[in-house]
Amino acid sequence: MTDPAYFDGIIKVLFVCVIITSAYIITTRNLISLVRVYALQSLALVVTALSLAWYESDSVLLAIAIITLVFKVFLIPYFIATIQERIRIKRDIDFHFLSPTSSLLISLALMIVVYIMLSRIFPDTMVKGSLFFFGAVIGISLVLMGMMVTFSRKRAITKVLGYLSMENGVLLFGLFATELPFIIEFLIIIDLVILIILTTILTVGIDSTLEEYHNRLHRFYLWEEQEDSS
Repeated sequence: MTDPAYFDGIIKVLFVCVIITSAYIITTRNLISLVRVYALQSLALVVTALSLAWYESDSVLLAIAIITLVFKVFLIPYFIATIQERIRIKRDIDFHFLSPTSSLLISLALMIVVYIMLSRIFPDTMVKGSLFFFGAVIGISLVLMGMMVTFSRKRAITKVLGYLSMENGVLLFGLFATELPFIIEFLIIIDLVILIILTTILTVGIDSTLEEYHNRLHRFYLWEEQEDSS
């Protein structure tokens, strides 16, 4: 039987990793680094789900961990990195309303507000010190931080990473605060894949003329076979 104190320590270390990756996603301008940090954040959630599955002997948590590993750690980051490389956008320099420093400060303030609000909802001292409480606080904070990325960045590809970070927050909240059925997580993954496909189209052609859009499609080799046949 695993020592509960040892298990709590592991989960809290993973919580710290999630917070650090969230702060990096908010402040960094390098898109390659953003994709890698998102994959690391997702990996931290995978380890969290595996730890919970091992501690509670829950097969549903194990399945969620596997799905998250396949899609969020490997497939989705690889797909976004490939798109980023082909459209040749390496940095997202411009912010809409907030600078990286102010975004980080507001994120810390939001986390404190979430902690205070949940402390009032759950006044019990034992609940405040539990993994349930910290998981709920960090999960909601991660959703708000991802939302901030979505609204403060200009590049569509960066907005997608903010949305994906929001979904990680939903997953983290579901692991500790609610029962998240496997089918719901699977449907969320499908929604994310559809979102990325749509964003690929928008990223390539939303700011171009028809001629520029056709030229950009050459980078994805979508029209090569038709021109060869003609």
